[in-house]
Amino acid sequence: MEIIARMNVGGPATQVMGLCERLNAEEFDHRLYTGHVDIGEEDHLRLKDMEARIHRIQGLGRAVSPLDDCRALRGLVGAMRRFRPHIVHTRTAKAGALGRTAAWLGGVGSARVHVFHGHLLHGYFSPAKLGLYVRAERLLASMSDRLVTVGTQVRDDLLKAGIGRPEQYVVIPPGVRLGRIPDRAAARAALGLPPDVPVVAYVGRLTGVKRPDRFVATAVAVLRRVPDCHFVVCGGGELREEMERSVAPLRDSCHLLGWRKDVETVYAAADVVLLTSDNEGTPLTLIEAGMAATPVVSTRVGSVAEIVQDGRTGLLAGTDAGELAEHTVRLLSAPELATGMGESARRWTTASFGVDRLVADTESLYRSLSGAYRHHQPRERTRR
Repeated sequence: MEIIARMNVGGPATQVMGLCERLNAEEFDHRLYTGHVDIGEEDHLRLKDMEARIHRIQGLGRAVSPLDDCRALRGLVGAMRRFRPHIVHTRTAKAGALGRTAAWLGGVGSARVHVFHGHLLHGYFSPAKLGLYVRAERLLASMSDRLVTVGTQVRDDLLKAGIGRPEQYVVIPPGVRLGRIPDRAAARAALGLPPDVPVVAYVGRLTGVKRPDRFVATAVAVLRRVPDCHFVVCGGGELREEMERSVAPLRDSCHLLGWRKDVETVYAAADVVLLTSDNEGTPLTLIEAGMAATPVVSTRVGSVAEIVQDGRTGLLAGTDAGELAEHTVRLLSAPELATGMGESARRWTTASFGVDRLVADTESLYRSLSGAYRHHQPRERTRR
């Protein structure tokens, strides 16, 4: 029983769909339970035209609401008692809290797994709220059999915060699959871009922790040195309108594409993919860019350094827009260097972050939990 708060476009939804499509159906009866995306978010299931056996849970979603959360908790307990899964597998913070609590309340004896696609330790909360988050995750970790992280740095950060024990953790990197990658000329024609100008792309949500304001500041700095550069932004979110106002002075140099099904086209059109986040897990954007042989420039946060080999498949920087711009200009000014890094990125990401490897790792995890499942089974009373 896999539980995720919502299937909005992003890394967690991509991973879930890969498992829904490829887990061995003869060995695993895998069912997905989720809520609805918020207004203004793009639904991964709709965008990708993907069919899956979805079980909707009322009240499960992004927003924290006591009434909705209680409704979702009751729905999950009821679903567990009907399905009686051997494993409850949760993703995202809210689903992790409600799903593991439901497994404990429901008395179904399931082994409990939670996946951290990143964490909320940096860039999300005030100190007081961060303290509450850490205490809650420590309690939930005590109710878990395995804690899965998408990278070693994410695991180490959580352990440093006192969340879980080392023996509970398993690192399973993401698995990604891209569609057919068009050639550059066709990609730029499809996006309405000039065929012979430098292009820098951003792919992802427009939300605070992703720092779209830093992307704009970096773009401004790059344009001072590469005035014919174009920037494309593929994504949406609550900061979309703010982004539109910020790039207005850039006139024809910045293109806001919204969400697109064909992200391959965006990567193929770009000379560089730029990530400006304050915090990340292992961002799929950078894996996808590598698979499209496009070098990246990124802030050195979370487990980014486990995807981008600095100086070999891309360039990493601090959180200063000037440094990010310097790296971007370096790649735009040296096509041979950029091409070489892109090819190295293609080989590295294809070998290390394929969907088949994700599925194999997950199946191995599930098999290892049979002992934990037996441990949670209620003991039969002995008649006296």
